Amino acid sequence: MINHLKIERKEVNTPTVSSLYFRWDRKVKPGQFVMVWVPGFGEVPMSISSIGDLKCITVKAYGDSTRKLIRLKEGDFIHLRGPYGRPFSEPEGDILLIGGGSGMASLRTLIGPRATGIIASRTSDELLFSEEFEKEKRIEVTEDGIRGLKGLVLMGLDQVNVEDYSCIYVCGPEKMLKAVYERIRGHKVRAEFSLERSMKCGIGICDSCSINGYQVCVDGPTFSIEELGEMTEFGTTKLLSSGRRVQI
Repeated sequence: MINHLKIERKEVNTPTVSSLYFRWDRKVKPGQFVMVWVPGFGEVPMSISSIGDLKCITVKAYGDSTRKLIRLKEGDFIHLRGPYGRPFSEPEGDILLIGGGSGMASLRTLIGPRATGIIASRTSDELLFSEEFEKEKRIEVTEDGIRGLKGLVLMGLDQVNVEDYSCIYVCGPEKMLKAVYERIRGHKVRAEFSLERSMKCGIGICDSCSINGYQVCVDGPTFSIEELGEMTEFGTTKLLSSGRRVQI
């Protein structure tokens, strides 16, 4: 069922990312997503980046549908269905969040006093939700080096002992997820990764988000580090919306 929800607040987070807030009486868990219908363009999967009284989707402009979404204003309506997907596990104790680019949207609902964040982006003005971490628990990594460490996300991992955390939660481009996976898999850690794949239905029918027989929309998007270890397609190939498999 499509829900038609009024935008009550809009925040411009970065030059290419905005958050749209709305009231919705559905219970949403961290890591779940919705399918957002954009009239004239079809549906796109979007992470829920706030699950309180005001729910929120955080939109990065990267295609025609998302550019149309990001131009919406307070008082306009968004059209969505869900929530869908396997959520993150309930955090306990000290946790580490590793987000690349707009992947921080999925992790935002886990930010709290016991969360340390490694927030990575290509440019300093694209760092997302970094300010929501306590200052001493915030590790910024940018490719331009204007803020934080200069380089890629693994430089942030060099600043922590991953075994100090009860769980590590990761979301971002799949190449980044693969790099983090390779770095931490030899350690005694519990880790969960949120995958982003081409998705048409959100309910396990179309097979467009398939990875080694898993449907990301219903079996994920959250997968454990052990599950990823069984996926030969993880970080190597993906399906396009046309159904053609290509190298990542």
